[in-house]
Amino acid sequence: MTDPTHSAPGRLIAALAAALAAALLMVGCGGDLSDLERYAERIKQRPGGEIEPIPEIPPQETFTYPGHERDPFDSSVIATRVTEDVGPESDVTIDPNRPPEFLEQFPLDSLRMVGTMEQDEVQWALIRTPERNIQRVKEGNYMGQNHGRIDQITDTRIEITEIVPDGFGGYQEREGSVALTE
Repeated sequence: MTDPTHSAPGRLIAALAAALAAALLMVGCGGDLSDLERYAERIKQRPGGEIEPIPEIPPQETFTYPGHERDPFDSSVIATRVTEDVGPESDVTIDPNRPPEFLEQFPLDSLRMVGTMEQDEVQWALIRTPERNIQRVKEGNYMGQNHGRIDQITDTRIEITEIVPDGFGGYQEREGSVALTE
């Protein structure tokens, strides 16, 4: 069986039907708009409403906290701290020429002390890395990402001195430790 729309007369009939449907739709949309225009005019004739005035906001009473008179955004406070800091913390520096040790690539809180051992009268601590490898360290070695120097090793913990930024362009020492985990 052949499809009538594939023949020339079938295509002509289909085109005429589509044109007739489009013409009917356009007539429906372009009809009498007088009722819409009357409604719009009626709305325009209504008196406008009054806008409520903006409510008056009472002024807030200020309060000055005792002992807090300085401006928190005053940058001279920071400049004063940097220029006046001549204490022992200002002498803390980082040796840029010291080659980093293996355990300095890991954050200190990711390293675990798993034991100790003594060899040739030297106390060693056994450290498990995040990759689950075991490394041994002794006093004077470094570990952690803040230049943590090992000061003392006991059977239950490692005492460390880290060098951290002080927030004013310098460095300060911070005590830390890694405890034995079971």
